[in-house]
Amino acid sequence: MKAAVLLFIIRLHLVCGGSHSMQYFYTGVTQGINFPEFTAVGLVDGQQLDYYDSNIRQAIPKVDWIKNVEPEYWTRNTQIYQGTEANFKVDIGTLMQRFNQSGGIHIVQRMFGCKWDDETGATDGYSQDGYDGADFISLDLRSTSWVAPVPQAVITKQKWDVADAEYTKNYLTQTCIDWLKKYVQYGKISLERKVPPQVSLLQTDPSSPVVCHATGFYPDKVMISWQKDGQDLHEDVDVDETLPNHDGTFQKRAELKVTPDVWKKNQFTCVVEHKSGDPIHMILTEEKIRTNSPGNNVPGIIAGLVVAALVLIAVVVGVVMVVKRRSGERDAANIISVT
Repeated sequence: MKAAVLLFIIRLHLVCGGSHSMQYFYTGVTQGINFPEFTAVGLVDGQQLDYYDSNIRQAIPKVDWIKNVEPEYWTRNTQIYQGTEANFKVDIGTLMQRFNQSGGIHIVQRMFGCKWDDETGATDGYSQDGYDGADFISLDLRSTSWVAPVPQAVITKQKWDVADAEYTKNYLTQTCIDWLKKYVQYGKISLERKVPPQVSLLQTDPSSPVVCHATGFYPDKVMISWQKDGQDLHEDVDVDETLPNHDGTFQKRAELKVTPDVWKKNQFTCVVEHKSGDPIHMILTEEKIRTNSPGNNVPGIIAGLVVAALVLIAVVVGVVMVVKRRSGERDAANIISVT
């Protein structure tokens, strides 16, 4: 029952939702690997907005529509990233001391952003830091206080609760939303376009699970489900995360974990729902499955999945960016450090 209710809510959101999101990622790493010590990436509605790293030391646009903002925008963002880069270098040393580490490769990450529904007006935001792949500290918007899940973060919590909690909350709930609205307006044609998914049924070999693969769609919100004899199937289904394609569109897949002798005796249907149009129903038959046999393009599709996964890794592991505003803007000197 709960699963059915959840499916209904998701479907309602796909049809009626007008939500937009902005996300920023900072990543700092210790020296010794073939990767920039600091990177920054910003995303709006899943589109990469800009990029900065400690090698190029320059904020550069990654979509055409952001190039139309005033030239001072790029100067400000470059200065902000450079200031954040300096802080992250200090932070890594501080955290290594707190965790009693004298060497090795270590990573500090910060993720923050906001969401806005242009139909309901609802907003939300988040800010969280991680160290070596584990949660380190995050902001609780309701209580306007920082949450420290590990003892080494308590010192940071005590400092940030006094110096930064209210400021960060205001940024996430007001300034971030204001800039998100501006970006949506700047990139209206691109961000509000609707591109329908292309759906395929894939199978590595005759005995492997069947995968329903949707690709080439925009925006990124999509729902893929399997039905058995017209009823939603909640078991024996594994739905993956949405991944980006190199051209700015997205892809997603849902694996049906039933044996061929079972699905051949029943009617299984893959249902792909996207706001670009009516739901796509693809009934599972042997004729519709694309396999590794000669003449099919499963290797090419798998290669596309690998590329998408690498793109996602590059965004998540090599990332950062902060959107800056003309007045009341968080400048490089005001970026809080863990020290």
